[in-house]
Amino acid sequence: MTDFGLIERLLERARWAPSGDNTQPWRFEILGEHHLLVHGFDTRDHVVYDLDGRPSQLAIGALLETIAIAASVEGFACRVERRPDTPETHLLIDVRLERDDRLPADVLAPFIEKRVVQRRAMSTRRLSDEQKQALAALLPSGFSVLWFERLSERYRMARLMFDNAKIRLNIPEAYEVHKAVIEWNARFSEDRIPSRAVGVDLLTEQLMRWAMKSWRRVELLNRWMFGDLVPRLQMDMVPGLFCGAHLALLAPQALETVDDYLAAGRALQRFWLTASRQGLLIQPEMTPLIFSRYHREGIRFTARSWAVARVADLRLRLAAEVPAGGEGQVFFLGRIGCCATPWARSTRRAVNTLIVE
Repeated sequence: MTDFGLIERLLERARWAPSGDNTQPWRFEILGEHHLLVHGFDTRDHVVYDLDGRPSQLAIGALLETIAIAASVEGFACRVERRPDTPETHLLIDVRLERDDRLPADVLAPFIEKRVVQRRAMSTRRLSDEQKQALAALLPSGFSVLWFERLSERYRMARLMFDNAKIRLNIPEAYEVHKAVIEWNARFSEDRIPSRAVGVDLLTEQLMRWAMKSWRRVELLNRWMFGDLVPRLQMDMVPGLFCGAHLALLAPQALETVDDYLAAGRALQRFWLTASRQGLLIQPEMTPLIFSRYHREGIRFTARSWAVARVADLRLRLAAEVPAGGEGQVFFLGRIGCCATPWARSTRRAVNTLIVE
């Protein structure tokens, strides 16, 4: 029996895959009842955080894993093949569904939509050994996780994020991104981050909204009124201290190719969904990794020389937290812990707006 709704059902689940700032850098072309073509894009041309499109490729990898998990519920396995002759800025990935009645439904499927980012303070209760073992066990062979859970470790990571935010909030290249990705006075947003989910109180939110009207306002507030201090405390320092742990995910070797990042994204999604299954929430902390790679590869990301100098220091501090020589293997930083589900969150675009012909 022909089931032309199969792929649409899979996409209803798959669209909930995570992506930086809820950009959803993908579109879908249905080529047959069991054949889907994923169009993967990136935002490197206008987003300072999407260096070489690698963060977007992580997101596309997470999407591919989510499709596979959703397919298992329908009794299908997925054969995924990236077309090698396509540019990195527009990946084409064939996903073919193959019936497998022996394939069990993936236990992570119920948590695809429930997975959510928590940007506010969480419990400082450490994860149990059983929880950490379950999370590590879901990673593919060769992948590993580092935990930073003692108070001194959480403080170092919180301070790293706090100092990193000084750069994020004071360079015009990042201002343009922030201005575009926040939906103000919103609890939900289908294509951005709702301001209620940013992690600041209402007064700070309204001050940020006023400042974000122009770069001149941002500079005025930050230079003369310490305008970045309260947001950095609320979004970085306090949450960085109040969590169960910070964590780093490492690939078996330094990530270099598109396929490396797609594989890492698939591993990340299984890790994150496993955390959701255990009642844990995660907040990505990716910008120190991205800024460090700019420095490591000698790419200038801003006209502000002071910011470039600060990134050099941040890179040294971050490298000291991972095994010697492992800097290029880290593909995810985040914090994790127990907390009530956030009352505000990013949603997703409707499936029909994601399908192309």
